[in-house]
Amino acid sequence: MRILIIHNFYQHKGGEDVVFAQETAVLRDKGHQVETLSFQNKKGIKGLFQFLLYPWNSFAAHKVLKKVNDFQPDVVHVHNTHYAIGPLVFRSLCKRKIPVVLTLHNFRLLDPSANLFHNNEVFTDTIDKEFPWKSIKNKVLDNSLLKTFWTAFTIYIHKKLGTWKDIDRILSFSEFGKQLLLRSTLQLSPQNIVIKPNFALESSESKHIEKKDYFVYIGRLSEEKGIESLLKAFSECEHIIHIFGDGPLVEKVKQASQLHPNIIYGGFQQKETLDYYLSSSQALIVPSIWFEGMPMTVLEAFACGTPVMASKIGILEEMIQNGKNGFLFEPNDEKSIIDTIHNWQALSIDDKNVISENCKKDFSDTYSSQKNVLLLETIYKEAIQQTNNK
Repeated sequence: MRILIIHNFYQHKGGEDVVFAQETAVLRDKGHQVETLSFQNKKGIKGLFQFLLYPWNSFAAHKVLKKVNDFQPDVVHVHNTHYAIGPLVFRSLCKRKIPVVLTLHNFRLLDPSANLFHNNEVFTDTIDKEFPWKSIKNKVLDNSLLKTFWTAFTIYIHKKLGTWKDIDRILSFSEFGKQLLLRSTLQLSPQNIVIKPNFALESSESKHIEKKDYFVYIGRLSEEKGIESLLKAFSECEHIIHIFGDGPLVEKVKQASQLHPNIIYGGFQQKETLDYYLSSSQALIVPSIWFEGMPMTVLEAFACGTPVMASKIGILEEMIQNGKNGFLFEPNDEKSIIDTIHNWQALSIDDKNVISENCKKDFSDTYSSQKNVLLLETIYKEAIQQTNNK
């Protein structure tokens, strides 16, 4: 199969870039002819020009069509388009009857915030509204009235033009995400929304690492990630946690580590170090208080047989089955976190081993690269068939 994969890079590297690179690699390994076309958000005047073109970027669309003419792909798979590409590319491809697949890495189609989180709480007020005036008033995107309005306008104008409905397959990470899309005013067909999770690569080293008596947090140190409730929980118990990452709350984490010897801050580390602590820990803790996309750390934990303790919110409630591959606790509730840890510690070694094996099985069945590439192939064939039937 000839596959063109398109992606727009933000100014700072993110999880979307990892998914783009991994999917490209596994498709090539499977023998498909894969070419990529990437764009990059710029700073300064160039960045402003890109952003102003966001609703109707004919330059980006022309560049994509030129690549299509040169490569003649069977299907085009688009990842991020914000904001150097823009939605016009979908109209251009559909007009040429090129099968198109879009991966939704966030909730930008539903609200300019992209994360449905504002003022330290989940913000879903505008999902079922025709135009997100409340989001604009609240300046939910980078605290900017202009950015929020222009992004909202871009999504809105293409909703009115039917752009989003013309995409052959829209990929959502979870049933939770799919239902949010169907609740919205986008008027998408359920048939065109397909659940396709991310995947992680299995580490052979994890099989030989002995479990230690500590827990681990890996990720951004910010309010939406539930860092404050995590610190409160471990400041009130004797269990050990290793925290890795960086972000706006890094100083608060450092202060907590100085006051409480069981809270150990490891800073930003390379993947090899993170893999070791993830494999050797009792559990990965994910205390998010917002709707995650699909945390790669959860998949990596499952791959090495490490259970996940997570907030009962959004996709996490779908990924974690209580007592099977981990445990759920109430969001933003330190007592619930502590109780969950105590429940885990009270289990027998045999029970813990069963949960660990369940994690590995879930990874193999759902989140492995082998399963992922098979699912992608099926999705591409369906998109091609749908385009042929138009």
